[in-house]
Amino acid sequence: MYIVIVGAGDIGTPLIEIATRSGNEVVVIERDTERANRAADRFDCLVLEADATTNATLEDAGIERADAVVSTTDRDATNVMVCLLAKEYGVPSILSVVHDPEHMNLFEQIGVNTMENPQQLIAEYLYRAVARPAIVDYMRIGDQAEVFEISVTENAPVAGKTLQETADEDLLSDDILIVAIERDGANAPITPRGNTTIHAGDVLTVYSAVGAEPEITDIFGHYEDRVDE
Repeated sequence: MYIVIVGAGDIGTPLIEIATRSGNEVVVIERDTERANRAADRFDCLVLEADATTNATLEDAGIERADAVVSTTDRDATNVMVCLLAKEYGVPSILSVVHDPEHMNLFEQIGVNTMENPQQLIAEYLYRAVARPAIVDYMRIGDQAEVFEISVTENAPVAGKTLQETADEDLLSDDILIVAIERDGANAPITPRGNTTIHAGDVLTVYSAVGAEPEITDIFGHYEDRVDE
């Protein structure tokens, strides 16, 4: 792919690394001299030290043939302008970081894929690691639903039971779905079926429409999440 990345700061730099490492043709636009020089020295890509909110700069970056434009600057106003210009050039995929939640609607109105303030997401992730130590990894879907990984303890109510048995005993409600099971000795994740038995030590990928609340983590034997309640 031909990707134009605007911004070579804390967010843009890891993206540039991933995109170039994956073999994409990447052009970076960064108006700060120090950041632009650092990106040029570090990555195998074209770096333009320029203002990305002008047609001339975008044309120098080859915007007409870009498959994607990603704007990662720390200013929502700049990101909006870049996205609007990219739409005028008919770029198929346009993405942007959004720092102020109040601006999210504006980006959605112009039809841009967005990512919330990464710093806020990191802070929420760190808090979750403290408040819910049982959760190995998680991703929020919408306002409440979550997909998360959790291990099964020896004293978990579901340990030693098949998925069908957990449903029959009302241990797992219709709001909870076991998506995959990682098990020591298995070469690949197990796709669970009704007759699949959950073992102590399994790491489950779980979808919960009501989030990873203590009532949910209890099912997998993690009562430590209730210590501070």
